This record gives sequence, structure tokens and C-alpha cells, in this order.
Amino acid sequence: MGIPNRTSHANRSVSQVDPGGTVSEASNYIGGSFGRGSAEPLDVIDPATGAVVRTYGSDDASSVAAAVAAASAAYPEWSRATPAERSGALHALAAELTAREDELVTQECLQTGKPRRLAAGFDVPGSIDNVQFFAGAARRLDGMASGEYSGDHTSSIRREPIGVVGSIAPWNYPLQMAVWKVLPAIAAGNTIVLKPAENTPLTTMLLAEACEAAGIPAGVVNVVNGTGPAVGSALVSSPDLAMTSFTGSTATGRVIAGLAAVNGTRLHLELGGKAPFVVFDDADLDAAVHGAVAGSLINTGQDCTAATRAYVHRSVFDEFVAGVADLMRGIRLGTQDDPDTDLGPLVSFRQRDKVAGMVEKAVAEGARAVCGGTIPGGALADGAFYEPTLIVDAAQDSSIVQDEVFGPVLVAIPFDTDDEGLALANDCPFGLAASAWTGSVFRAHRAARELAAGTVWINDHIPIISEMPHGGYKASGYGKDMSAYSLDDYTQLKHVMTELTGAVQKDWHDVVFTTRS
Repeated sequence: MGIPNRTSHANRSVSQVDPGGTVSEASNYIGGSFGRGSAEPLDVIDPATGAVVRTYGSDDASSVAAAVAAASAAYPEWSRATPAERSGALHALAAELTAREDELVTQECLQTGKPRRLAAGFDVPGSIDNVQFFAGAARRLDGMASGEYSGDHTSSIRREPIGVVGSIAPWNYPLQMAVWKVLPAIAAGNTIVLKPAENTPLTTMLLAEACEAAGIPAGVVNVVNGTGPAVGSALVSSPDLAMTSFTGSTATGRVIAGLAAVNGTRLHLELGGKAPFVVFDDADLDAAVHGAVAGSLINTGQDCTAATRAYVHRSVFDEFVAGVADLMRGIRLGTQDDPDTDLGPLVSFRQRDKVAGMVEKAVAEGARAVCGGTIPGGALADGAFYEPTLIVDAAQDSSIVQDEVFGPVLVAIPFDTDDEGLALANDCPFGLAASAWTGSVFRAHRAARELAAGTVWINDHIPIISEMPHGGYKASGYGKDMSAYSLDDYTQLKHVMTELTGAVQKDWHDVVFTTRS
């Protein structure tokens, strides 16, 4: 069976509308066709300026039903495609995205406010690399080797796709999170309906366009846009889904788990994070300072693995705090296309106000902002900016330490012994990522063993690679993104047991009945 090369709409670009326009060309991609939702209009806002980038008619439950139906119709053919055929389609998708790299960077920056340097150096190339990885991984969906375990049967394992996957992606890395959802699902032979965040749909629609141009069959990838209550709930509640995958806050993840439980839908959840950054007394302090600033400010702190809680040995605590504060004060805030911009705005004014409110509460409870802690004025007053902020003197059980801020805020707390430092690091509901900074191989291995997180970095914080898994412990969810391990979550195992003797009456029949003459 061959996969048709569908290029009939390849010249129609959903991004041809001027960024300053008021209505997009399309707001959904269902069954291989771009369309417009008829529900309430939603605005895409440039958070650096407050200007409306695009307005689109959002989808509703009827669009979700149509998308799920299209994915269901496409599933039999796509699931039976050979690994080589699926791999070829994904390699073509990687080529399409590479050809559109500049356009993807521009749209990603418009809708998120992130500096072009970040989108061009991390978001977009990382997304393309992930597509390339899964194009290869699609060809090695291995099962256990056949063998005779009972003596008179041969057992083998089939690894098969699950069915239709309904996925919801967040707004912090719109393209990258869409890729993390779509690629392992379709590489394994599933079909998918993806809902991006309602305020950042632009690059997801470009991804859909690239899927069409790459010849991925109609209905394999579908995109619907709208709010969580209107569109996300309808998607997760569909009885025709075999699996739901969600990335976002732990609170929303619990709601989604409840909705999915009604139909017994399989779940894949990548939820919140509150990554500890443990600095022992033998660490390279300059490296730790730079790592803490970069790790806490990446994507304006809107990263679930961002360094948020620095636990620093008391003997070097003051020096660490002074170094971080000094480096943070030199960070330049600005708009996307300014090459000197280090830190962009928060994704929305609502998010900025949430961050500001959490810092204000912490200060009111006795903590102190060594630097930052303010909304900048002047030329930045029209955007959703917030100053890089370092907090000290916060209690371990305070909300600024225990709850996800998702902004450019780092809390520093001293410790006296290795036992205390590691215990404080684990004293949090979340467990997505952590790092340890030390010159001792023994401390490094102890930290790697004891830190309760899905990713532990030693003497670094943030880097990810497509070959290795990303996923959490505890309230940070379960299931893996990226790597061949994620394919485990998007496949199901079937045990096939073949009888070898041809005997009419098997030995085990004696436990049920005895043949009488």
C-alpha cells in the first residue's frame, strides 16, 4: 500500500495574510482541508506591543466531531502503512519545515513575543530536529523476539498503534509542543486531532500546511482552534478517542484526567514543574551563576523545566546571590526583532499580572526581591514585560517556593548539609526536572539517584535532545515526550501465542475436564 502524494493545495499558504490583518485565512485543518470556525472570534495578541496580530473565528464541538471523524476515517490506511512509508512522509515533512524556517520563526515571535534569537536558535530548529528523529524512529518499532516460553507454543510481541489521539498543546513553545504531540503519534501509526492554545495558533496552522505539502494523507493530522472549555473539553470527552495527550498546568491536567476517565481513554500528561537548582560548596560558582540566570530566564521563565528554586550551600550563598543579581540586572528587555533583546515579554498581560501578584504576595509574607520584582515602564509599558527577579528569605512552604510561577523569577534558599539540600529540593509536589552543581563525582551520582525528577542535569540546566525522553515524576505527570520511549506511550502491545504440536487435547485441558471413553 502506498501513501498518496497530496500536493493539490501546496501553494495555498495560511500565512499569506498580512500579520497586521484582522482575519486569518483559516482557523482549522480537518480531513485535509482548511476551514474557518463559526464560534466566537478570538484575537492573537503580540504581547510585546499589545497589538492584535490576527483575529479568527474559533471552532466548536461540531468542528471537533468532524476532526475526530476525519481522523477515524484515516486511521485504517495510515496504521497499515509500512514503517518505510510513514518514515518517508515524515522526512518530507522535515524538508517542508526547513524550507519554511524563516516564516515559522516570524510567526512564532509574533504570537509569543519571544526574541527572534530564541525562536531561530532553539524553538524552530529543535522542532525540525524532532521531526527528523521520528522520521527515523518510525522504522524501528521493535517488539520482543519470538521464543518458546511454554515449550509447546511460540510467543511473539506485536507493537501496534492505538487509534485516534486527541492532543492539547500549550502556549509557551507552540511549534515545538505541537511537534512533540504530533510526531510520535503519527510515527507509530496513529492519527491525531490537535488543539493548540487559543492565543498561539499561528505556527500550528503552518505545521498543518507543511503536513499537507509533504503528502501526509488527509485526516492523519487535524487541527482545531478555540478555548479549553469550548473545544478542549469537547475533544477530550469524545468517546472515539483512544488516547488523550496534554501538556499544561497540573490543575488543568487533573480536570482532563477526569474527563478522559469517563470513557476510559488512555492518558499522557506532561504537567507543571518547579525545578530545583542545587549548588554544593564545591561547585564552579561562576558556572552555577550563569547557569542559574540562563536556566531561570529561558523563554522569560515560561518553561516547565526552568530553574526556579536555587538551593545553595550557605558557605557560597551570598556570593551566588550577588553574582545572579548582578547578571540579571544586565539583562536587556525588548521586542522580538531587536538583536540586543535578551528577554521578551510574558505571553499575555494576564500571565504578567499573575507573576507580579505572586511576587507581591511573597514580599508581603517576608521575602525580599534582591533585584527586579517590578513591571517596567517607559518604552516597554505597552507590552507584557516583567523584570528578571531574584527572591531571597522566602519560607520553604510559601507559594513562591512551592507553586509554579512561570515567569522570570528565581528563589534562592541556603542549606547547610548535602542531606538538607537534597531534601529541600525534593520537598515540592512537582518532579519534572532538576539540576545539581558540584565538582565531585560522588555528589553528582548521589544527586542523580536521589533527586525525584524525570530529568536531572549535572553542572548544566535546560538542554534537551530528541534522542532522550522528557517527562515527569509526581504531580508533573506521566508519559514521555521525545525519544523512542515516547513511542511506547503511543503504541500498545499484543501477545501472539501460536500452538506448535497440533494436538487436539492440550495438557492444560486436564484442569477443566477429563476425556472419558
